[in-house]
Amino acid sequence: MASKEDLPSYPEYVAPVLKALRERGGSATIEEIEEGVAQIMKLGDEVLAVPHGDGPRTQFQYELAWVRTYLKKVGAIQNSERGIWSLTEIGERMTDEDARQVFARVRAEAYEARRARAESSSQSLPVTELEAEAVEPSWIDTLLEILGRMDPSAFERLAQRLLREAGFTKVEVTGRSGDGGIDGIGVLRMNLVSFQVLFQCKRWRGSVGASVVRDFRGAMVGRADKGLIITTGSFTSDARREATRDGAPAIDLIDGEMLCQLLKERGLGVSVRMVEQVEVAESFFGTV
Repeated sequence: MASKEDLPSYPEYVAPVLKALRERGGSATIEEIEEGVAQIMKLGDEVLAVPHGDGPRTQFQYELAWVRTYLKKVGAIQNSERGIWSLTEIGERMTDEDARQVFARVRAEAYEARRARAESSSQSLPVTELEAEAVEPSWIDTLLEILGRMDPSAFERLAQRLLREAGFTKVEVTGRSGDGGIDGIGVLRMNLVSFQVLFQCKRWRGSVGASVVRDFRGAMVGRADKGLIITTGSFTSDARREATRDGAPAIDLIDGEMLCQLLKERGLGVSVRMVEQVEVAESFFGTV
């Protein structure tokens, strides 16, 4: 069984993240970055499925979130409100050697900033490597923890609300036992065409395998045009391949990280506070 120690070190991920973005035209979703890095580094499903503590995210997802944070701090990548990450000019020019130095650079800068604050303070503030770490992207972990504690029926209602906010109509939660994992149904209108969509929403911890996708597809045959699986966990590579297998009805997958981004986009339990920055133009007062 794989463990946390079988995963690469944080700095080893940096160059593959940049390469994955370049291979996708300079921008990608979190899911696409994760798939690209896994392929570039030849990481197997067993390693990718190692859980991060008791949370629903995998250790691989957690570590890549840190890597994106560090790359953003050095100005190599940026992200949109819709969770799309893209290369900047700095990231485009970054070499493999530059990539290897990203973590050391950010930590050194944070260490120096912390020490300067300590020296200017009347109190003695210890400076440790842990305190020099970048700010952890913790809002997703916090939200996933809250979602994981929700009552199953409440989580189904949240999925129902999210689908309505996303443009679905006639969204009903069924949740009948023995129904092949189908939790509800809705109608999605795309211009002049409407699709019946069956959905499954589960508060999984860890990774969802291909068997779950296959069972769900079997339950939806002859009952709907499309399927959707929503989870607080993640999906294995086999599950993602099964979801888009040739000759079989496609099933869309929403993992925990994407679910958090969607809740943020729709303002469902997540809000973004904008900080006002005021600048004083000293030159103005010299011309009055």
